[in-house]
Amino acid sequence: MKIDLHVDEKRCLSELDRLSRFSSCDQPHPAVTRIVFSNEDLAARAYLKSLYEDAGLTVRVDGVGNTFARWIGTDDSLPAVATGSHTDAIPHSGMYDGTLGVLGGLEAIRTLQASGFLPTRSIELVMITSEEPTRFGIGCLGSRVMAGLLDESSLTRLHDQDQHDVLTVCRQAGFTGDVAGSVLKPDHYHAWLELHIEQGPELEFKALPIGIVTGIAAPATMRVTVSGQGGHAGGVLMPARRDALCGAAEMITQIERLGRGSPSDDLVVTVGQIDVHPGAVNSIPSKVMFTIDLRDVHLTSRDQCKTEIESTCHRIAAERSLGIEIQTQNADPPAGADPMIMTTIESACHDGGVSFQSMVSRAYHDSLFMAQVAPMGMIFIPCRGGVSHRPDEYSTPEQIAVGVDVLARSLALLAS
Repeated sequence: MKIDLHVDEKRCLSELDRLSRFSSCDQPHPAVTRIVFSNEDLAARAYLKSLYEDAGLTVRVDGVGNTFARWIGTDDSLPAVATGSHTDAIPHSGMYDGTLGVLGGLEAIRTLQASGFLPTRSIELVMITSEEPTRFGIGCLGSRVMAGLLDESSLTRLHDQDQHDVLTVCRQAGFTGDVAGSVLKPDHYHAWLELHIEQGPELEFKALPIGIVTGIAAPATMRVTVSGQGGHAGGVLMPARRDALCGAAEMITQIERLGRGSPSDDLVVTVGQIDVHPGAVNSIPSKVMFTIDLRDVHLTSRDQCKTEIESTCHRIAAERSLGIEIQTQNADPPAGADPMIMTTIESACHDGGVSFQSMVSRAYHDSLFMAQVAPMGMIFIPCRGGVSHRPDEYSTPEQIAVGVDVLARSLALLAS
């Protein structure tokens, strides 16, 4: 499909910059902290809503704050084509992760509108609540709800550090709709597309403007609590110690060894949080909590490594006379991109004269769960140095414009 498109990258960049200012970060801009349902998040949502309405889109919000902005097609009875991402941001992060998929999706719609294109199927832009696990300890909260994986009772069991549950905080933020009504049927959308920065260095290294995602890695998250015996640092001799931190340190080292030794090249494992009690310089640690983030596009090797990690941690605890509890917070299956959508993105690249490659997403995204309610695809653009979740996260205006152009062409093909 040949369409004459002109992406207004200056407008898109200006809006990305404006959105990044809704932040509670204690570092200078462009560092961003925007936690779901915070005052900054609610202000950002209001700003986005004004942009949607200025573009003539019909806006609705569901019971957990997922926001839908619809460009009504000539046959609105057909399942719509959807695109979008998230706008919450982990502490001290950057301004492109997730937000590009929302504001880039909006720019793609406006670009198609300006070209005179009329979609047959409606095109819906979705801002998904809480992709990041920052506040409630679980990622992709809004897309899990849409996929029917979290119900109202589940939301009351998820708490932030102040022991406020998701549903209570959601209601306080003004989202009072029925959670059950947020669940989408498997045929709700004709297709789902997400534009995102790569969050890795491959596209930049190969000087390629577009990555077409073939699949998204399966994440598993665990929380390990190691219990020992505290005491005065000067009063307990070494043979008598049951130091929880020393045990946890040995476990963490072995977790890294298991990750490096995996037969799967795509497996990665990270210990990203550790909390030591009582945390005094002259006190033997009596309890340590740490988290494990384990990912692979292959479920078998992911689960095999998970089993080996659990077995190793229990063995070390027994050898050191320590207590241990391992909680699996989530262990999600991988998601494959839909062949029809991958072919559509390829056609869009050809129409726009853009080179591309197929690639795996080792980071997980809302598309992992949107794949359960619609055929799914993702478009990656390069980011400088492969850096993400840091203030120096960056994609050039040209890279963003190409990504928006390919997204717009893909949406046009899917909505025709």
